[in-house]
Amino acid sequence: MSPLKTAFARLGVSALLALSSVAAFAVDIAVLSAGAVEPGLKAAAAAFDKQTGHTTTIVFNTAPQLRQRMLGAAAFDVVIAPPALIAEFAAASKLAETRANVGRVGMGVAVRDGAPKPDISTADTLKRAVLEADSLVFNRASTGLYLEGLLKRWDVWSQVEAKSSRYPDGASVMEHVIKGEGKGAAPTREIGFGAITEILLYQGKGLGFVGPVPAEVQNYTSYTAAPLASSAQQALAQQFVAFLAGPVGKPAFVTAGVTD
Repeated sequence: MSPLKTAFARLGVSALLALSSVAAFAVDIAVLSAGAVEPGLKAAAAAFDKQTGHTTTIVFNTAPQLRQRMLGAAAFDVVIAPPALIAEFAAASKLAETRANVGRVGMGVAVRDGAPKPDISTADTLKRAVLEADSLVFNRASTGLYLEGLLKRWDVWSQVEAKSSRYPDGASVMEHVIKGEGKGAAPTREIGFGAITEILLYQGKGLGFVGPVPAEVQNYTSYTAAPLASSAQQALAQQFVAFLAGPVGKPAFVTAGVTD
C-alpha cells in the first residue's frame, strides 16, 4: 500500500474510533415536566441534544400527576414544575441542590376559528363574556384551579358551573374547543381558557387566540427545573438544567411564550 493510501486508512480508523467514542458516551436523559412549557422545552432540549450528542426524552404531566409520579419511585433525571411543587419535592429529599428558573406562563382565552371573539379587555368585560358564553372549557390543573377560584371570587361560579367542561390537561381543552363538543350543538359562544403557550400550539389548527386575560386578573405560573437526587446521570442532569437557563436554552422558552 502506498504511503498516501496508508495515511488515508489511518485517518479512517481514527474517525471510526472517534465516532465510537462519542456513541459510547452519548446517553439518554429523562425529563418530567409540566405541560405548559412544552413548546419551549422541546426546542431547548433539541438544541441541547444537538450541542452535546445526548438524547433527551420528555414526559409531560399536569401538576397533580407530577406530584404522584415524584412522590413514588420517579425514574427521571430532571423535573420541571411550579416552585411550590419543587419545594415539596425538595422537602421529601427528592432533588439535588441545583435550580434554574425556566420562566412563567400566563393564562389566555381561546375560541374556535370562526366563532365570535369576546371582549376580554378588562376584568368587567371578561366577567360579562363568561356569563354570556354558551360554554366554558378549562382544565383541572394550575390554570383551571386559578380560574375556578376567580369565578368564585366574582360570585358567578354557581351560574356558570353547569355550563363548564373540565379536562385533566390543556391539550384536551384545546381539542374540545376546536371540535365544539360537549354542550349542545357546537355552541357559537364557547370560550376556552388555558396556558398561553398551550393555546399558541393550536393556533392555525382550528383554534383562535383571543388574547391574555386582563392584567388585573392575570395569573402567572412560574416553572423551575431541578435535577433529581436519584439520577444516575447526575453531572448530565446538572448540565441540562444549567443549559435551560443559559444563552441558548432561555431564548427558546421566550420565543414559545414563556416569559421571565
